[in-house]
This record gives sequence, C-alpha cells and structure tokens, in this order.
Amino acid sequence: MKLGITVIGSGSKGNSIFIHNASSGILIDAGFSRKEILARLAKLNINPNMISAILITHDHGDHVRGARVLADQLDIPTFVNESTYKHLKFKNLIGKKVEIFDPGTAFNIEEFKIKPFSVPHDAMEPVGFAIFANRNGEDIKIGIATDLGHVNNLVQARLQECDILILECNHDKKMLRDSERKLGLKQRIAGRFGHLNNEASIEAIEKLLHKKTKHLILYHLSSDCNSPELVANLANAKLAEMNRNDINLQIAKQDQPLNTIWI
Repeated sequence: MKLGITVIGSGSKGNSIFIHNASSGILIDAGFSRKEILARLAKLNINPNMISAILITHDHGDHVRGARVLADQLDIPTFVNESTYKHLKFKNLIGKKVEIFDPGTAFNIEEFKIKPFSVPHDAMEPVGFAIFANRNGEDIKIGIATDLGHVNNLVQARLQECDILILECNHDKKMLRDSERKLGLKQRIAGRFGHLNNEASIEAIEKLLHKKTKHLILYHLSSDCNSPELVANLANAKLAEMNRNDINLQIAKQDQPLNTIWI
C-alpha cells in the first residue's frame, strides 16, 4: 500500500500536513479553521474520516487554530506533549480526547511509528517529528521540522536519512530587515528561537539530504518577507551544486494545498 504526504497548507496564517495511506492517516497540526481544512481536503478528494489522530508540534495559533473543533467533530485523539497540552487546555484549544507523549520517546499510531524531538523555537515545548512507515519490508522516513530558529545537533541527528524531508524556510534576511514589522518582532523572528532563514535552511539541506532522500518540501514561508520564487531558485541552485537532480522539490503554499506525494 502506498504512503501519501499531503501538505494542506503552510505559512504564518496556518500549517497542516496529512500523512496517510489510501484509507487512514495522521494530521500534523491543524492551523487552519475546521471549515478551511475540510474544504482543502475536499479539493483533494480526501475524506476527512481518514484522519485517525492529530499530532501537534507546538502551541502557536497557526498550528492549532482548528485542532479542538476538528478533533471533537471527528471524535479522534490529539497527541501532544504535557507542557503544550496544559497551555492549550487553558486556552480551550484542544479536543476532548488527548494522548500525552514525551519528547524523545517513540510511540505508535496505527501503522506509523512517531519519534518526536525537541526543536529550538519560542513556544511552550516545541517538537519536530520523524515518522516511519513500512513499505514492502523497508522503512520510509519522513522528517518534519516546521518552526525552528536554528538547526542544532539534535535536529540534525533526527533528520538524517529521510526519504522525505519537510523543513522550514521562513524568511529572507534582507526582506525581514526592510519590512515594516516592529523591531521586536523582527528580532524575535531572526533570533535563535525564532524562524529559520533561507540561508540557514539551504545550508541545512546540504547536511541533511541523504542518498535515499527523494522529496524535499520547503515549508512555512513568510508571505511578506520571502517569496516562493526566491526559495525555489536558492534550493535549485544548491541541488544542482550537489548534483541532486533526482530530488523532487516542492514549495509549500499558504493559500492552497500541494498535490499528494505518493511513495
């Protein structure tokens, strides 16, 4: 049975990824409203009843906006670490069914093995995920790091040997500097616990791409401090330099989903 990776959308206004087979799967973040998530799934002819669980990377609104309503409507559990759970519970942003995981400890959801890991970001207890699924006796690894200020040793270790790598590529440093955003916000975004800039993301690609990596999705682009064209040009130049024309490069979009990648 094939494995599907569907980026429902990504950016400062909402983030969500669906990892699935032909009949069921798990939703990584629900940063759009329930109505918007359902509309985007319908556009892709994906039945929302295929979603068997929601995994939360961190507590920011662009990752949890629709989590409570969607989880309760579908009557599915939300998997979250304890610090994030307490914050979302206080804000009434999490569904009735909750499963607590410990960052660094693997767990299973149906056929998927989930290995969460801590990432440097200014949230309660932010994590990335390495997600494994077996296909024809071989483990397929999906690495996800959506929000992080820098790629530290732990992140680099956990994102090794991915078949599919989903990595933040948030902003161009000059565009951020020249933007009309307030100074404090600029400093937060550019800081070591903010968001990954283009240069850092492209540098990380060189360290993270493995010979088995076939798909690269650059994620969480800023709408006003970055551009898909700029990111694509930078990434394609790096891939050409690395002689990796075998990589399927995708740039996640804020306003529409990407077509499902099937493995």
